[in-house]
Amino acid sequence: MNIMDFNVKKLAADAGTFLSRAVQFTEEKLGQAEKTELDAHLENLLSKAECTKIWTEKIMKQTEVLLQPNPNARIEEFVYEKLDRKAPSRINNPELLGQYMIDAGTEFGPGTAYGNALIKCGETQKRIGTADRELIQTSALNFLTPLRNFIEGDYKTIAKERKLLQNKRLDLDAAKTRLKKAKAAETRASSEQELRITQSEFDRQAEITRLLLEGISSTHAHHLRCLNDFVEAQMTYYAQCYQYMLDLQKQLGRCFPSSYHSNNNQTSVAPVPSASSNVIGSSALTSTSSLVIASPSNLTDLKECSGSRRARVLYDYDAANSTELSLLADEVITVFSVVGMDSDWLMGERGNQKGRVPITYLELLN
Repeated sequence: MNIMDFNVKKLAADAGTFLSRAVQFTEEKLGQAEKTELDAHLENLLSKAECTKIWTEKIMKQTEVLLQPNPNARIEEFVYEKLDRKAPSRINNPELLGQYMIDAGTEFGPGTAYGNALIKCGETQKRIGTADRELIQTSALNFLTPLRNFIEGDYKTIAKERKLLQNKRLDLDAAKTRLKKAKAAETRASSEQELRITQSEFDRQAEITRLLLEGISSTHAHHLRCLNDFVEAQMTYYAQCYQYMLDLQKQLGRCFPSSYHSNNNQTSVAPVPSASSNVIGSSALTSTSSLVIASPSNLTDLKECSGSRRARVLYDYDAANSTELSLLADEVITVFSVVGMDSDWLMGERGNQKGRVPITYLELLN
């Protein structure tokens, strides 16, 4: 037998198998043939794998949107990834805003209050842009890549074996149908032999599929570790941004007290209370939801206060040195002016503790 004859016979056999499966599948759909049901445990594993695949795809795609909101940039990154090439580095939005602010401040004059403030804000925005870039890189490596590896690797293998199991099941049921229709003893013996073979192949494929599907639990455990890495990356990012903005706010409050607060009798929002450099705790979130509004008239009263007065602290303040007094939001302290002290500061007193406090952090009580 030459190679051509072998290939022709193989094609004929494959065509016959395909036709047999198609007939069996159609008759099952029409309710004209019986169908071998998978055991409940295997069905549950298949359902769990399918559910894992669906939600992994949704989480992965939405995480990509979160990290890179620009759809054109995502498409470009996808193309470069498929070409196995590194995408060109581009400036991100915070970095671009920061550069605009720095350029504007330079042109207005670093010696002016507004120009200096723009430069400081621009430098902070660029630091936030760097933190944003680090978040994207860390999240892509520790979170998105494992999810993508599951979809494009493990699940594809599961889908392939599941398809084979479906075909083996159709072969088995087709063999059962032929055995039922067999009349002659010789035909019946041949059908019984075929049934034993197809049953054995089906059982073997069911076991292979089951072993693969039981690995989904390990996949969940791995994805849980990746999720924890993603949360830590976000926590680091938001803590960095919070600290950057807190530092900027203090710089503006100290360097530009008259221009830092809103003009034209508009109110200004007090800054978010301080939190740990590593974790933004629930207390910080609670304080954020109840920001206090300080009015210019109240600040004027504080500047002009004589003698000891009681004042409520609007939000946390960390002393920069030993001459200052750290403050906690909502506490009440005693304040008084000292001759020769900067007009934007008062002397604060809490029990035996005493030190300078910024008036912008206080609300004078009647």
